[in-house]
Amino acid sequence: MNKLIFLFIFIIISACSLNSQSKFWTKSKEVTKDNNNLNNKVKKQEIFKKEIIVKKEFNKNLKIKINSNSASNYKNNINLNNSGLVNFSGELKRTSRYKFSKIKNFYQYEPELIFDESNLIFFENKGTILKFNENSKLVWKKNFYLKQEKKLNPVLQFASNDKYLIVADNLAKYFMLDKENGELIWSKNNSAPFNSQIKIFKDKFFIIDFDNTLRCFSLKNGNELWNVRTQNSLIRSQKKLSIVIVDNVIFFNNSNGDISSVNLNNGELLWQFPTQNSLVYESAFSLETSEIVTDGKSLYFSNNKNQFYSIDLSTGSLNWKTKVNSNLKPTIIENIIFTVSIEGYLILIDRKNGNIIRITDVFDNFKTKKRNLIKPTGFIVGLDSVYLSTDNGRLLVVDNSSGKIVSAIKIDGEKILRPAVMNDSLFVVKDNSIIKLN
Repeated sequence: MNKLIFLFIFIIISACSLNSQSKFWTKSKEVTKDNNNLNNKVKKQEIFKKEIIVKKEFNKNLKIKINSNSASNYKNNINLNNSGLVNFSGELKRTSRYKFSKIKNFYQYEPELIFDESNLIFFENKGTILKFNENSKLVWKKNFYLKQEKKLNPVLQFASNDKYLIVADNLAKYFMLDKENGELIWSKNNSAPFNSQIKIFKDKFFIIDFDNTLRCFSLKNGNELWNVRTQNSLIRSQKKLSIVIVDNVIFFNNSNGDISSVNLNNGELLWQFPTQNSLVYESAFSLETSEIVTDGKSLYFSNNKNQFYSIDLSTGSLNWKTKVNSNLKPTIIENIIFTVSIEGYLILIDRKNGNIIRITDVFDNFKTKKRNLIKPTGFIVGLDSVYLSTDNGRLLVVDNSSGKIVSAIKIDGEKILRPAVMNDSLFVVKDNSIIKLN
């Protein structure tokens, strides 16, 4: 009988001690402390730490000097993606404009103007390809789309060598033209639309599709030679993916932020570097990564998650990482990396260690309410100035030495693409025309 009474009391005591609502029993301080520690650990896993975004200048009075002998021929380094110091210092007086049919949803995409000696190649609405000379005179005009395809307003990406022009679009179509006369050589279709740069290397060309698959095609007939699949994303970003080639190795990113290294002869995966860990994987849906650029030893790129990376291209190991919030293509000149943040700050970074050298506010002339709505779209570094384009149609000229604004030229009221230089002229592209300034 005594045993039964003891068991009954034990059960009541146990039940009460496990009930946090009990008025008879309370948790000991040690248990409470342990549970609080556990809750704090869970919170740290569930809540992402907000990184500080640069919104102030640093070393703004520091002046730098760039050796004009550092000017590079981008055509020779096109597979490295680094524009370097551009041999240009024009007065930027508008001289001519070539108009074409307005490209629908132009603001969503990042098409690129292609140069062919003294000619330029671009496209207009419904996929018509245009080649015109430096005086804005049309050389040839071609369209290889069916009626139904034209209604979908294809957006085109280009790559060229001495003889051929490779074209790929967001409808999963890719084809090759004779660059001289625009005649079609072959045309193929992929299983998914394309969303990246195109790189030509010897008898092959490479491109990434919306399934995050790098595909290698034969230049001769367009047949697929191999492919490398990376982790797919549930949401398709419109941000153009990037490819660089060094020797016989190809490096590329996907929409999840992973950087991969692949043997371009056989498609063998050499290494992969994830930039977004599992705790922030969901944020990858809004990830926008800049173009990857390289100096032949390391890869450099940034994103809109306040991360700028330098990665050893041989091993895939991290050299350094710094807090810079930019989705624009950076530029390497000697030991300095130039970039512009989404918030409108020109940032100079030490290439060797990632230390920030100088930060200047190049959106300073915009009113506070407006500047928060304006985004930079791209820049080049000329002999004397940085030329920066914006999504409200402005071309900002910033002094290289001081980082201060020299002038702001109104090109349009809407988005213009990253400026490009050919010979002694600077070109900017908007949704229905190409403007030439020199």
